[in-house]
Amino acid sequence: MASFEIIGGNRLNGEITPQGAKNEALQVLCAVLLTNEKVRIENIPDIRDVNRLIELLAMLGVKVRKDGKGVYEFEASEVDLSVLQSKDYAVKAAALRGSIMLVGPLLSRYGIASVPQPGGDKIGRRRLDTHFLGMEKLGAKVEYKINGYQVSSKSLKGCYMLLDEASVTGTANIIMAAVLAEGETTIMNAACEPYVYQLCNMLISMGADISGVGSNLLTIRGVKTLHGCTHRLLPDMIEVGSFIGMAAMTRGDLTIKNVEVKHLGLIPQVFRRLGIEIWQRGDDLYVPSQEHYEIEHFMDGSIMTIADAPWPGFTPDLISIALVVATQAKGSVLIHQKMFESRLFFVDKLIDMGAQIILCDPHRATVIGLDRDHSLRGVRMTSPDIRAGVALLIAALGAEGKSRIDNIEQIDRGYENIDERLRLLGAEIQRINE
Repeated sequence: MASFEIIGGNRLNGEITPQGAKNEALQVLCAVLLTNEKVRIENIPDIRDVNRLIELLAMLGVKVRKDGKGVYEFEASEVDLSVLQSKDYAVKAAALRGSIMLVGPLLSRYGIASVPQPGGDKIGRRRLDTHFLGMEKLGAKVEYKINGYQVSSKSLKGCYMLLDEASVTGTANIIMAAVLAEGETTIMNAACEPYVYQLCNMLISMGADISGVGSNLLTIRGVKTLHGCTHRLLPDMIEVGSFIGMAAMTRGDLTIKNVEVKHLGLIPQVFRRLGIEIWQRGDDLYVPSQEHYEIEHFMDGSIMTIADAPWPGFTPDLISIALVVATQAKGSVLIHQKMFESRLFFVDKLIDMGAQIILCDPHRATVIGLDRDHSLRGVRMTSPDIRAGVALLIAALGAEGKSRIDNIEQIDRGYENIDERLRLLGAEIQRINE
């Protein structure tokens, strides 16, 4: 098991470029199964979750060729469906939550798919109903078996469906199932995150007929076949938010390059509400060094609330980052994590570091900012999931003394060579393998 050892108190200065978007990668990689032609995808991050999905595709018989840093070519012309029943496939697919999105394209093109109960972060219940209810609407038969699902259909037919929740992965899965279905599919209450926007545009470039892209009402007219394409991933907006937090906590002077500002939604605005200066320079974001930053109040003087919401609201993946940044701000804020009931439990580690946080319930925490009057202190802690792990890393970078973070495999699932990239900015961080 690997750990990070961090000596806090060093200011991060310089420029950093975010990796390709992890969540987009997990969707568009599954889409290569929809055609037997070559699909080229650029800006793929070298992270554990994405690499595991590429391994799963190769197990299924997809020809995978790496063509430079972050560039892969895929050809799904000889898919072996018998692999779906193998124990090795089941074990590897169960370790990756993104494996659920293989169901849509496999069902759409081959009429059969199976997936074990997927793994991923332990951040509370993350039900799969939306995925399978959508498949059933299209005419698929869904069977739940021990530790997994079997989905089959002789012929998918388009229909109208109102999703019970605006699930990002559920929407993506249903879109991939519908693009080759007979007739027209209308999806109401579709997720409209940039990841879904990107997936739809990629599918359109492959010959799909999709309208309403970027909205919560999608219309998909099934086509007979799809062809190959070239697609480039967006910068990872979660990394962008993480770097903003790192700059603020370390009083750093940081330029985040090529962030695709138009796809960041409320992210810069929410961090500005926490008092962080963020300047836009073309398609870059510049965070100047600040000794102090002050949390805003609402217009009536009441305490600021930062809450997650479906896009274009604030992404839940950055709630942990906003919370840790608030610990050294001036003022107080209520952090409301609506979607996952276990995602705030990492705050006990921040309290051990000296942060003033009241965990109201599994979904809400009140942070009383220290205004840097009392620095956080280094401690030993364990990363419970990707985003909490990076929040703890940010806390350690801004703390006095030495911190150690165990179970950093969780962080590696979503952040490419984060220790190497931070050292280039002046961080004192080492990876320890034991």
